[in-house]
Amino acid sequence: MTDTINTRELIMNILLEMDREKTPCHLAVRDALDKYQFLPRQDRAFIKRVCEGTVEYGIQNDYIINQYSKIKINKCKPVIRAILRMSVYQIRFLDAVPDSAVVNEAVKLAEKKHFYNLKGFVNGVLRTIVREKDHLPIPKENNTTQYLSVKYSMPEFLVEEFVSQYGKETAETMMADFLKEKQVTIRINRWNNTIEETKKSLESQGAELEKAPYLGEAFYLKNFETIASLNAFQEGRFQIQDVSSMMAAHLADPKPGDQVLDLCAAPGGKSLHAADKMRNQGCVEARDLTEYKVDLIRENVQRAGVSCVVPKVKDAEQLDAEWIGKADVVIADLPCTGYGVIGRKPDIKYYASKEKEEELVRIQRAILANAASYVKPGGTLLYSTCTVNRKENSENAAWFLEQFPFEAVSLDELLPDELKSGETAKGQLQLIPGVHKTDGFFLAKFRKTEEGRA
Repeated sequence: MTDTINTRELIMNILLEMDREKTPCHLAVRDALDKYQFLPRQDRAFIKRVCEGTVEYGIQNDYIINQYSKIKINKCKPVIRAILRMSVYQIRFLDAVPDSAVVNEAVKLAEKKHFYNLKGFVNGVLRTIVREKDHLPIPKENNTTQYLSVKYSMPEFLVEEFVSQYGKETAETMMADFLKEKQVTIRINRWNNTIEETKKSLESQGAELEKAPYLGEAFYLKNFETIASLNAFQEGRFQIQDVSSMMAAHLADPKPGDQVLDLCAAPGGKSLHAADKMRNQGCVEARDLTEYKVDLIRENVQRAGVSCVVPKVKDAEQLDAEWIGKADVVIADLPCTGYGVIGRKPDIKYYASKEKEEELVRIQRAILANAASYVKPGGTLLYSTCTVNRKENSENAAWFLEQFPFEAVSLDELLPDELKSGETAKGQLQLIPGVHKTDGFFLAKFRKTEEGRA
């Protein structure tokens, strides 16, 4: 580790900010690494992994700490809590770091933060966990919910929900996948660029591409320092986007010259994908709620060199009379619980609640009602979420078909054989982490009938 910056203190500070400000893990880590760009690649990777891992395995590690600590982890002072959590993660999951070094650094950090009287406590708890490392306790398997909660570091509320909706086997497959390291997935822009040109540019800087499943433009990006340093990124040759997210514009299937409305577009990946499929001909109005989010869209649009995407600040819950009956395609990738991307944003699971789910379903249905009015007869509405919660997905799709003059459209013509099923023939695709090689995502495609003509 570098001498000028104490990486473990930086990790502790990131964890404290997340605890205090409720900053999402990926944003807190990103902001810290942006601030310390001069750190060696090894240090940056260490900081990212320990922060993300500490959050990811929070429930499991807290359970273990509580077995060996007289003071329960939630009763500890924030600094001590952060030190214990990050240290237990390192002891359990980072073989390259000697356990003795982890314990010593934790004690030094407690002392540096003026907790002299708690040095012995920190030392004792961590050394006991080191000794018991190969025999750490977990709940009895006959208590299924608690057992699965600790095993997969998932709140009991979500364990019960996943098991009730998908069955124990599929729920376990999904929760196990959330704990696996996720690759960086990119979509190569192809309207004025080729896969070979992008590959050549990336390889000239030492980066590598590996084919991702399901879509021709989807690849895994490997062996790079930072995304922003890659010429191919600066030149707009690719967009960071999971394959599941790429499915939205792929299945919406806009054509050159279409009028497309993307209602919740930030940071712009789906809008740019739509523009790519349209060969930059027509119009994609890319909306989101705040100036900050729309600035993210503008930044990506400018980098991609696309002229047909028009970013605008609009509240999707407010009906826009000017667009009624005008859209060939509406993409409604709506705010949701985000359970499908827990593997990339692990702190999502700690804020889950029934009340939050109910409020999001209300918002989704309000936006879908507006979206229905924007589609011209014969036009397409593509509804998607990045969750695996059926209340927000298949139940919303059924509600929509009951309420509005639309029909379901089979997805099979646009899907590889391995994704086709009875459900895709009926216009719906639920992607499940671990079952499919993507994040969790739901997509439903509807066509407005002639009865919907004003």
